[in-house]
Amino acid sequence: MGMRSVVKWTLSMTPDRLKPYREERPWGDFIEFTKDQRSTVKIVTVKKGEALSLQSHQKRDEFWHVIDGSGWVIVGNVRSAARPDDEFFVPRGTKHRLEGGSEDISVLELSFGEFDESDIVRFEDKYGRARPS
Repeated sequence: MGMRSVVKWTLSMTPDRLKPYREERPWGDFIEFTKDQRSTVKIVTVKKGEALSLQSHQKRDEFWHVIDGSGWVIVGNVRSAARPDDEFFVPRGTKHRLEGGSEDISVLELSFGEFDESDIVRFEDKYGRARPS
């Protein structure tokens, strides 16, 4: 499966109410990521060669928009190269991970639902934070 196919596949899992809205105007365009929704917005930067935990959440979905750098995104069982302007949707309950590649990667993360750092279930973690099975 090619990169563009993977991006289209992950975005096909995004509920319509959470998909970014794009609109052309005479002066250019805009992308609206949230409107009147409970959400948390973060910019996550992962250093080159580093990685977030392989994790899941039960109380929130996440939408990732790569803004800078390159690396890898894992959503479920699919590992995809990630470059600026690539977008990924992570449904709640799905294992996922963001990894820096040969350079740092920065991602705009929009979380939909209840945001609580204690909702993280870590399956693998190179920093020793995974929960024992």
